[in-house]
Amino acid sequence: MGIPDHLTCLLKNLYADQEAIVRTGDGTTHWFQIGKGVCQGCILSPCLFNLYAEYIMRNTGLEEAQAGIKIAAKNINKSEEETKILLMKLKEESEKVGLKLNIQKTKIMASGPITSWEIDGETVETVSDFIFLHSKITADGDCSHDIKRRLLLGRKVMTNLDSILKSRDITCQQRSV
Repeated sequence: MGIPDHLTCLLKNLYADQEAIVRTGDGTTHWFQIGKGVCQGCILSPCLFNLYAEYIMRNTGLEEAQAGIKIAAKNINKSEEETKILLMKLKEESEKVGLKLNIQKTKIMASGPITSWEIDGETVETVSDFIFLHSKITADGDCSHDIKRRLLLGRKVMTNLDSILKSRDITCQQRSV
């Protein structure tokens, strides 16, 4: 990946010999060794994941494949077969670094008819829309659904604030804070 040895050593030492305990409704467990992963809440976790993701995407060969149509620097595949090939490459490269593609979280959205997909005997769900970066993406490209959804979210927040805004027990000065 091109990470200097001294940084790799630093990270290994940071996470070496880590132990944890789990608190449950019945009390706490005994201390146990953490074999894989990072500490919950560690600020390095997102950075380390991004390094892995970048490595996987580079090794998948998306740029070299030149598959599909490029929109906003992203490849949108023209054929179902191209997409299947790239998804399988992504799965293989992920497994090489110890990550597993979660088929239950993997979705397919197409602008036209599509056949059912299976990966390792599991069917990949086909959807007509999904939420990406807080925006609703639809197969037909219609954004009116997203506008309505955002208006409803705003209305819900205002409804929750209604009791505070109309309360006679809270002064105007307290409301402005």
